[in-house]
Amino acid sequence: RSSYSCCYFVLPCCFFDFHGKYSRRQSKKTQYREYLDFVAQVGSVCGFHVEEDCLRIPSTKRVSFIGKSRTYAAAERAQIDQQITQFINSRQTCAVATCDRRVGLNHKDHCGGLCKEAGSEPPEDETETAGTIWMPGFQPREKVERIRNCASLPRDFVDEVVLNVANLLLNAAPQKSCSDKQGGNMNTWNQGESLSLTEVAEHLNEETLKKLKSEYGGLQTLLKNNHQVFEVLNGRVHIRDWRKEKPPSKTKPEVKRRLSAEAFKTRLCWFFIHHPDGCSLPSEACPYAHGTEELR
Repeated sequence: RSSYSCCYFVLPCCFFDFHGKYSRRQSKKTQYREYLDFVAQVGSVCGFHVEEDCLRIPSTKRVSFIGKSRTYAAAERAQIDQQITQFINSRQTCAVATCDRRVGLNHKDHCGGLCKEAGSEPPEDETETAGTIWMPGFQPREKVERIRNCASLPRDFVDEVVLNVANLLLNAAPQKSCSDKQGGNMNTWNQGESLSLTEVAEHLNEETLKKLKSEYGGLQTLLKNNHQVFEVLNGRVHIRDWRKEKPPSKTKPEVKRRLSAEAFKTRLCWFFIHHPDGCSLPSEACPYAHGTEELR
């Protein structure tokens, strides 16, 4: 769709449609074969002579498709572009209502034009100049795709959200406390309360929520990224209790086992700095640094 003179190569792998996961419609074919036929159909609807090839690669999914020539003349681009739009819209209908078995238009009914012979000059309105490279109404992705997994958010913003959510859980009533019996110490360590993601979001300001909604996964992704502080299970947010974490496997070589945990401490312990009861683990058992002097 980018231009009449373009060619394409595609190696289908994961089963996705234009608007979500691909929904099977024929039980007589394998899921892979049915999906390959769908991808080939997309090429045909877009006006290509679709060729199929099998790559010599060590993979179970090695069938590829190549489109090197068109099934219509350049003058019919507008008509074919309209057909492509209708096909995409019909696939969206199928994705929303699975009972709708429509699979788009029959390409053969609309592609009676002769192919443009290879080596001929492109039409004048398709010169490779700014503003005329793409067909009307076609919007390609940006050359540099923006990272939207909350990893590129400002550190100050993330730290503020983490602190606000943690304080919300710690101050929620009723509080859950757990006795720390290590070494006979009966002091209580506040585990806070668990809240649903919706309840947490209700306590954040509009500006914060707006910034999170522009990221994939939003609030949930940000909290999961902060694995040290939070645990998100079944849509509920918990303060992570590191005493309950499984100890590292003892199958490592003796040399690696001898290395102390502090040798790998590259981040400060959030609980040591911010939790009202400090960290639930002693310094030698905590995978994070209790003070800058422990940082690697």
